[in-house]
Amino acid sequence: MSHRITALTDPQPAASSRRLAWLASDDEGAPVASAFLRLFAKAGQEHLAELEIAVHRTERRRGVGTRLLETAVAAARDDRRRSLLAQAENGSPGDLFLAARGFRRVLALTYARLPLADADLKRIDEIVQQPHEGYRLIQWEGTVPPDLARTFAESRRAMDDMPMDGTDYGTVAWDVDRVLSAAEAIAKRGELLHTVAVVDTADGSVVGFSELVVPGNGRGDAQHYGTGVLPEHRGHGLGLWLKAESIRRARERHPELGGLLTDTADSNTHMRGINDTLGYLPTHKAVEYQLDL
Repeated sequence: MSHRITALTDPQPAASSRRLAWLASDDEGAPVASAFLRLFAKAGQEHLAELEIAVHRTERRRGVGTRLLETAVAAARDDRRRSLLAQAENGSPGDLFLAARGFRRVLALTYARLPLADADLKRIDEIVQQPHEGYRLIQWEGTVPPDLARTFAESRRAMDDMPMDGTDYGTVAWDVDRVLSAAEAIAKRGELLHTVAVVDTADGSVVGFSELVVPGNGRGDAQHYGTGVLPEHRGHGLGLWLKAESIRRARERHPELGGLLTDTADSNTHMRGINDTLGYLPTHKAVEYQLDL
């Protein structure tokens, strides 16, 4: 059976990236596979592309995935990209596919879920109530308040030294415009962005944060988008404090939520310890692959 590859147009380009897309169809025109190539556009990541390929299980091992991969790799090279990233669940067909086609493993990830019905809310409340001299917690929904926007954007460098092992991820430069654009993109999807931040009481600046994205109807599972503390403020238990408060507020604000999802690099032992303390349970593992172009 032959397959036809059709290039598609992404209807929603983002401020920080754009996407190329292809659809594979069979002789009768039925879609059987797709590929999406994300081309990062912000300074510090112009060398990077990210690939997602999905092939219907009945069409695997017939060459369509390889054709889509070749098409995407050619497009990435034409755009002068240096590194191509792709992720697959550990041991899955996608894992085997990438490993057999020149990609190398660069990062191992553990995905975990906190089932809110079983969460130890008393323990979480105790963590939140513990005083941290010189710091206080604040929170907001949606876009960051204007008086906090500058120092919140500056606090994003807390993620710069997040363990990425061998991944050629580049640097993510955050400014106020990017912070506002990210919040706007989440709102346009119909989802709710909740942010808990820790403030240095000496000058009122944001020195750490934890972001959670909740489905618009307040049901199902919410997704953690990141928790970080600036290096000069670490060692005070602020990461655990932030994430515990994020859980408490999610439970209070959205009583019908089922759980909270997170993913963490296996080498990030500190954050894995926080997740374990708060009751997150591993659900599956994934592998980040990289192809050097």
